Amino acid sequence: MSQFRYLSPDQIDDLFEHHRSWILGRPGGVRANFSLANLEGVDFGDRDLRSARFVGAHMRRCKLTAANLAGADLFCVDLRNADMRQTNLSKANLRGAKMRHSDCTEANFHGADLREGSLITRKRATAGPSMIGGSPTRPTEAHTETPNAVDLTGARLRHADLNEAVLISCWMQNADLSGAVLVNSNLTNCRLNGANLAGANLCGARLHNADLVGAKLTGCDLSQSDLSGARFSRCLDSVGLELQRVIYDHERWIDSYGSRGERADLDGADLCRVDLRDVNLSGASLRGVNLAEASLPHAQLAMADLSGADLSGANLAEADLSGANLSYANLQKADLSNSNLGPINIRDPSGQSTGRSWAANLTGADLRGAFLCGTCLMGADMTQAVTDSADFDGADLTDTRLPCHNTIELAHP
Repeated sequence: MSQFRYLSPDQIDDLFEHHRSWILGRPGGVRANFSLANLEGVDFGDRDLRSARFVGAHMRRCKLTAANLAGADLFCVDLRNADMRQTNLSKANLRGAKMRHSDCTEANFHGADLREGSLITRKRATAGPSMIGGSPTRPTEAHTETPNAVDLTGARLRHADLNEAVLISCWMQNADLSGAVLVNSNLTNCRLNGANLAGANLCGARLHNADLVGAKLTGCDLSQSDLSGARFSRCLDSVGLELQRVIYDHERWIDSYGSRGERADLDGADLCRVDLRDVNLSGASLRGVNLAEASLPHAQLAMADLSGADLSGANLAEADLSGANLSYANLQKADLSNSNLGPINIRDPSGQSTGRSWAANLTGADLRGAFLCGTCLMGADMTQAVTDSADFDGADLTDTRLPCHNTIELAHP
């Protein structure tokens, strides 16, 4: 049975009216409580819902354009793919919220709390939702939960107001923060791998131990920011001329269908934190390569041999890994969102299709905590793979060979 409660349109309108009366101090006014409600796709645009409660609510694809949610309790809410343009979320409690691929253009997060948080899983069905991570709860028997980081992966935050926002350990890889204002914000341990921070104002921001590998920092003044322990990309120039030549010759080999250049052999190479976005290493030998925390969005790695490679924390969003060999690779906390791990059509030396295909191999791969949202895994071999805490939301698992002890859970309201 779903943990979410269903509210009819009339019930939602009734909650709106009572909340409006509560804001205005009228008799009979009641603070709106949408906690644990299934509100997918509901239109909250232009509504005044200051201080309303949405704890644990399912709000995917909701329209919140120009809504006033200042001071609202949005603890562990699911706002993936929501329209939050110009939404007022100042001083809101957004701990543990999921906002992956949401549009927060010009939204106001001034002073918002975006730290970790998790709803407690209850054993007693009679008990209401409880929380860990700082929000009030009443005592009850419960399983221990690890707090979830706020997920803003791939979100659009152009010109958003994040002044004094608390974003500790927030996931913001591949997010668009161009022109955003983050004055005195706390981005400690924040994952900003591949994020666009061009023109952002980070005056006084704390970026202690932040992951800035592959981040775009054009026109971004970091002179007054705390960057202690922050990790930046290693540019390709830092890996040595020989490795650069190998990559260049491989791209020539690919473009000429093998008549020029040479197939890359980078077995065991140290490419940790190197910015390799858009690189074409299709068919390359990369066995045991160290690509930990490397930036590889949109990389072409079809048919590449990455067996035993260290790709922990790597950014592989929208990469082409069709037919790749990732057997026993370390992909812990790697971002494979919208990547292609499906089968590849085999072509002959002239580039013509042979009518045969080759599936991706993830046998024994360590995918703990990895992001595979929207990833194509058609026909992939995942036997013996470790998938604890991996996110497969929206992934295509058609004909996928899953682990015997399948721990894959697809989110459903």
